[in-house]
Amino acid sequence: MKNSYRKYLIISNKDKSWGFYINNLGRNVIEKYTEYPSKDHPDQYVFTWEKGRVLNEFHVVLITKGEGVFESKTTGKIKVSDGDIFLLFPGMWHRYKPLQKTGWTERWVGFSGKIAHQFLSNGFFNEKHPIIPKCNQTSIVNHFNTLFELFDKESFGFQKLASGVCLQLMADIHNIKTGGNNIEHLNSMVSKAKGMMYAQIDNAINLKHMAYDLGVGYSKFRLDFKKQTGISPLQYYLLLKIEKSKELLLNTHKTQKEIAFQLGFDSDVYFNRLFKRKTGMSPGKFRNIGVNNLSSS
Repeated sequence: MKNSYRKYLIISNKDKSWGFYINNLGRNVIEKYTEYPSKDHPDQYVFTWEKGRVLNEFHVVLITKGEGVFESKTTGKIKVSDGDIFLLFPGMWHRYKPLQKTGWTERWVGFSGKIAHQFLSNGFFNEKHPIIPKCNQTSIVNHFNTLFELFDKESFGFQKLASGVCLQLMADIHNIKTGGNNIEHLNSMVSKAKGMMYAQIDNAINLKHMAYDLGVGYSKFRLDFKKQTGISPLQYYLLLKIEKSKELLLNTHKTQKEIAFQLGFDSDVYFNRLFKRKTGMSPGKFRNIGVNNLSSS
């Protein structure tokens, strides 16, 4: 790949209506003792170290070689090293530069849209913690390379395809942010736990024994499971039972009581209460609506 690549896009209203669109992207190799940043960017992206900059879009900047410093209004000065990603948020004053004695290699992509703003409003990424270390991974670099290829060719529908790639990039970054070096362990452990839950869906389950069988304490098991899935092991297991009960309600003539006891609930009263809490309706109403929909179609 070339040492330097950059592209600034003309964004149409149709692109904006998609909800997530790429504004610019690039790759630079900044040699030692080189002036930074260069002045050959469009006016809205040029900045000096003395004044810094405020953008009206998100940026993801990956450093794959070298060291430098990042500073924003919310963080103060932070050291940036090989493998770090830092995030720039709309309206956030910031500045950054490589160390003169090392230079650095940077890749970046800038994007906007309603979907992009959900990353911030829903708490997936935080202005107070914009640095995400250990991102110099094959999957991350491949996402950038795919974006460069798409925008280099500008084939039909490239902007929408690129938005999907960039969303994958953000998903991988979030996984690294939350899982760190523990991702492979989390994937393996949670996958095994889910398999054990499926196998015992018709019975009661002892989650503490499950954690022991997986080689971890229950507190860590619960914490890691929730980190991976967003809900606790018990809630996940109960949701599996609810999904299974939906199948039985729609595809069999079993009574609610029979279904409750088949799935290992202590009583049909508890099953009815749990089903209504999780779905917003009783098992009987769910069955009636489902049967009516099937007959009308």
